[in-house]
Amino acid sequence: MSNSTTDVTELLRRHTDGDPQALAELIPIVYKELQKLASHYLQGERPGHTLQTTALVHEAYMRLIDRKEVNWKDRSHFFAVAAQTMRRILVDNARKHRAVKRGRSAPQISLEQTAIFAKERAPEHLFIDELLTKLAKVDPQAVRIVELRYFAGLSVGQTGEVMGVSPATVKREWSVAKAWLLREMRSAT
Repeated sequence: MSNSTTDVTELLRRHTDGDPQALAELIPIVYKELQKLASHYLQGERPGHTLQTTALVHEAYMRLIDRKEVNWKDRSHFFAVAAQTMRRILVDNARKHRAVKRGRSAPQISLEQTAIFAKERAPEHLFIDELLTKLAKVDPQAVRIVELRYFAGLSVGQTGEVMGVSPATVKREWSVAKAWLLREMRSAT
C-alpha cells in the first residue's frame, strides 16, 4: 500500500468501522510521519529528556487509536489531532515533573536526578500551554494554526490543507497569533 492520502483516509475509516486489519496496515504508513512530528516537538529539548521521540510517538499513537468517539475524516485530520495529542502529552509530562519538584507524590531521588529535573523545559511547556488555552477562548482557529505551524512544523500550505482554509488565511492568522503571543509573553515578564 502506498503512502497516499487516500490510503490513510481509507484505513482510518475502516478502523473506525471496526476492521481490525486496518490498524495493522495503518501503523507502518503513519509511523514515520508521527516520528517526524514527535522529533519536531522535542527538537529543543535537552539530550536525555525523560520523554524520547519513540516514546512520544507510541503514547500518541495509542491515544489516537483508542479514541472511539473520533470519526476520522482523512489523513490531515489524523495528523492535526496527533499534533494536539503530542502537545497534551508533553504538557502532562511537564506538570508531572513540576509536581515532583514541588514535593507532591515525590519519590526518593538522588542529587543527580534532581539536577536532571532542574534542566528540563517543563515550565516552558506549561507557560506556552497556558497562553494557548487563553488564546483558544478568543480565537480557536489561531491556536490550531500555532499547533500545526509551530509544534508540528507544517508549512503554510500544509496547515491550510489540514484545516481546509486558504494559505492567505493561515498567514494572516499566524501573524495575528504570533503578535498576540509575543504581547502576552512580554506582559508576563
